[in-house]
Amino acid sequence: MADDGPVPNSAGMAAPRSAVPAGACDAHCHILDPRFPSPDAAKPSGMTFDDYRLLQARLGTQRAVVVQSKFHRKDHACLLDALHRFDGAGRGIGVLDPGASDDELKRLDAGGVRGLRFSVWNPADTVTTIEMIEPLARRIADLGWHAQLHMMGDQIVAHAALLKRLPCPIVFDHMGRLPPSLGPEHAAFAVIGDLLAAGRAWVKLAGAYLNTQAGAPDYPDASAIARAFIDLAPERLVWGSDWPHVTEPAGHKPDDAVLLDLLDGWSGAEVVRTRILVDNPAELYGFG
Repeated sequence: MADDGPVPNSAGMAAPRSAVPAGACDAHCHILDPRFPSPDAAKPSGMTFDDYRLLQARLGTQRAVVVQSKFHRKDHACLLDALHRFDGAGRGIGVLDPGASDDELKRLDAGGVRGLRFSVWNPADTVTTIEMIEPLARRIADLGWHAQLHMMGDQIVAHAALLKRLPCPIVFDHMGRLPPSLGPEHAAFAVIGDLLAAGRAWVKLAGAYLNTQAGAPDYPDASAIARAFIDLAPERLVWGSDWPHVTEPAGHKPDDAVLLDLLDGWSGAEVVRTRILVDNPAELYGFG
């Protein structure tokens, strides 16, 4: 996989095999822009709003959910700039700690933010901690926001009691990061499934390359996980590209059109695909 296509940080040149329906949403992407302050010395390239627009043009998606990147930590200037430029077709997921003021929550809400992310799967580089989830969940519940969790499957099992008592909806990143060798047989699938059945959770069908041992282009082990979630609760799923694939090194970026094409096989029917790309994200993120 070489990232030498027309879109920075994305391999391939072709459009997806099937055109997406009107209002299709990429529910998980990141914007990293060196114009905005960051404590990191390294300034990433090819990850700006304008670069992402090239990906939208290639995939045909019209709506996007921008997830605050670790590069920008808790400074939301870049995120809010992107949401403003989307002009109603974008929503955001922020990153805060419990010291955030009520005014900051209101400012982010007015700017299009609809949830907070807790990416705690890798303790070496996390900005937030598991201990921050519940106190912040209690503060965002009245805003109608959700808690977006990037946890490994074992973490989901270990903190199942916490997840069940959160007062706000939960969105599980990257198909719950179930171990590829176990997939739906892992205990986290049942924990997530109970929350889905209760109408308290959603799952992002994103990051197939994070949930595979078999690899591209078909990601059969990750595909088995995605199909299991679709069989279980197609009304509680959204799809995301995870562009610009910050976990993947330069020269080994996935092909975003291929990632979108996977949804054709996973969903099995156009009505299900449309639900995942259009109807579900419209409900979850409040697109008009």
